[in-house]
Amino acid sequence: MSLPKRWRTLNRSTVGRAPERWGVYELGDDGEILAVEAGVLRDELKTALSYSDATQVRWEACQSRDHAERLADEHRERAGLK
Repeated sequence: MSLPKRWRTLNRSTVGRAPERWGVYELGDDGEILAVEAGVLRDELKTALSYSDATQVRWEACQSRDHAERLADEHRERAGLK
């Protein structure tokens, strides 16, 4: 199961719109999930933009680090990435 959000193109503009708060995010390419991670969204997406092969991203902001990491674990398991 994926995040209930639409894919966005992973580029500088998208990264600039990401909130500076904890969240879970999926990196993808052509609609296929490549990775599910958790962290401070804007910081994490800056890194992904620089070092990842992903072309798409979607995220969900969370209330805390624990919440983000728990959701990431659940999404990884459902996506078969664990």
